Amino acid sequence: MTETNDQVQSNDIPAASDVPAAAEGQQDRRAGRAEGRGGDSRRGGGRGRDNRRGQERDSEWQERVVQIRRVSKTVKGGKKMSFRAIVVVGNEKGQVGVGVGKAGDVIGAVRKGVADGKKHLVKVPLTRHSSIPTLSNGRDGAASVLIRPAAPGTGVIAGGSIRTVLELAGIKNVLAKRLGSKTPLNNARAAMEALAGLRTHKETAKERGISLEQIYS
Repeated sequence: MTETNDQVQSNDIPAASDVPAAAEGQQDRRAGRAEGRGGDSRRGGGRGRDNRRGQERDSEWQERVVQIRRVSKTVKGGKKMSFRAIVVVGNEKGQVGVGVGKAGDVIGAVRKGVADGKKHLVKVPLTRHSSIPTLSNGRDGAASVLIRPAAPGTGVIAGGSIRTVLELAGIKNVLAKRLGSKTPLNNARAAMEALAGLRTHKETAKERGISLEQIYS
């Protein structure tokens, strides 16, 4: 598959979270009508509560499109054009994922990217100052990323897709450096590798079979 240089602006792409939720008043009226019908009230009310819970879970996640490119695949009879979207998904509470989606239209590619990102979530240990516990390195292909903790008030010192991954993970004080390739997808995946390799001091002490005091000494 060969990629062209054509790119699409991500500002025109509606995210999955932009779909308006149903009004609570309408759901309450439906539940009231269901109660008047008798036996079907429990089933109707249960579906309404399940829908609200699903909408609350979806609202916790944020999606950001890192890159959209028009790509082509050579098939019998010519070239098949499609769009590839790189999407970062996170809840800003220590969970983040990177997904890639391909489809014939931009919106379909973004939706596939969001679904793929939620399948590859990484749990990030955060400190009380919204930083990371230790220094970490990540590598994917020719891209290498170095991230290290920072003092409160430093902010997110990073660029490109690495910054997007760190922000959606909920990290607010961190230093990051991109080494090697500048490809957005490889950099995002390298940042994910670095975050996946993080361990708290308590976990490290448990793995080594020593006390927590010996880690700090």
